[in-house]
Amino acid sequence: MTTPERHRWIAHVDLDAFFASCEQRDEPTYRGRPVVVGALPGGRGVVAAASYEAREYGIHSAMPIAEAYRRCPDAVYVRPDHDKYQRESRRIFALLKDITPRVEAASIDEAYLDISGLERLVGPPEKIGQDIKRRILDATGLTASVGIGPNRLIAKLGSEHRKPDGLTVVAPDDVADFLAPMPVSNLRGVGRKTLPHFERLHIHTVAELRAASMATLE
Repeated sequence: MTTPERHRWIAHVDLDAFFASCEQRDEPTYRGRPVVVGALPGGRGVVAAASYEAREYGIHSAMPIAEAYRRCPDAVYVRPDHDKYQRESRRIFALLKDITPRVEAASIDEAYLDISGLERLVGPPEKIGQDIKRRILDATGLTASVGIGPNRLIAKLGSEHRKPDGLTVVAPDDVADFLAPMPVSNLRGVGRKTLPHFERLHIHTVAELRAASMATLE
C-alpha cells in the first residue's frame, strides 16, 4: 500500500543474541553450536546471553547457569567480554547516527530511530529497514532484526516478530490487525500482577481485549 509521507515512522533495531553472536563471529568453531555467555558451569552465576541454538534448549538470559548446563551440557560456555561488546555497540550506534541523528539507545544492543521523512531521501520504510540491516552486517558481520511502525510500541513488537535477522513494517492502517492475534502480555504495562485479571476474564489476545466492554474492564 502507498503510505503518505506525513506518517511518523519509528524503527526499533535489535541486534540478534548480541553477546553470543559476537563470540560466534570471532570463533568459527562456535558457529552453529549452542553458545552460552555468562557464568561458567560449576559457578553460581547466571546466563547473560544465549545463541539461538542454545535457546532451542530453553536456555535464556538470567537463567541460573546450573539450569542451563542441565539442559545442554554440550553447549559452549563463555565468559562475557564486555569491552568487546561495548566496542561493537559504539560502532553500531555511530553507524545508526549516519542514517539519522534521531537515535535513542534502549540498551547496549537495541535502539529506536525516528526515520520520519527519510522516505524522500532513501525510499519507503522497507528500503530503510533493509539499508539499516545491510550496513550493520557489512560493518560488523552481525545481524539485526528491525521493526518499523508509527510508534515505539509497534516498532518494538515488529522487531520481535521475525527474529532473528527479520524485518517487519507495520503501517498505521495495519496496526489493529497486527496486534489482534498477540497475547495481551505483549502490551506494555501488562505484567505479572495485571495478567491474572485478564485471564480471569478469559481475555487472552489483543483482539479479545478490544472486544471487551469498558464496564468489564473497569
